Amino acid sequence: MKFNKVALSIACAAGFTVAGAAAANADTVTVKSGDTLSQIADENNTTVSSIQSLNSLQNIHLIFPGQKLVINANNGDAAVSTQQSAQTTQQASQQQTTQQASQQQTTQTTQQAVASSSEQAARDWIASRESGGSYTAQNGNYYGKYQLSSAYLGGDYSAENQERVANSYVLNRYGSWANAKSHWLQNGWY
Repeated sequence: MKFNKVALSIACAAGFTVAGAAAANADTVTVKSGDTLSQIADENNTTVSSIQSLNSLQNIHLIFPGQKLVINANNGDAAVSTQQSAQTTQQASQQQTTQQASQQQTTQTTQQAVASSSEQAARDWIASRESGGSYTAQNGNYYGKYQLSSAYLGGDYSAENQERVANSYVLNRYGSWANAKSHWLQNGWY
């Protein structure tokens, strides 16, 4: 219960501060005897509904002499409104740019995954044709999963070295595993 009173007090204080700041930045008129809201609006190049809204008037026909009415939210408020509108537009633009960048990144990631999977498929296809996928397959001077010459492997017949050397060989000679597979299909070797 105590918390609710404190929260309510803080909210009221904030509301009065904002209302006070708005009134301080606004043009005001003091109602004189015989004034009408429509007359005040005409004299100040504004509308009755604008004055009603700015002053939270329940009845536009009930104003009193000596009453102060906000008649125009100052140019400062218009500038603030314009600035807020510009900021909102900028934020929307930034959000759209971020979304587009995210979509591009997703598209690139998807394309890389597809390319990576097609590269992996081409690599697996070559390994299957060359050695049945065995790291210990031998055919004369050729050794391992990709049937590389012993000179290429430099005496290191480990699976890691075979993968590293095969990748280097294919990328340097063909540019990709898919291109190496195309060469193999045309010539029976890569």
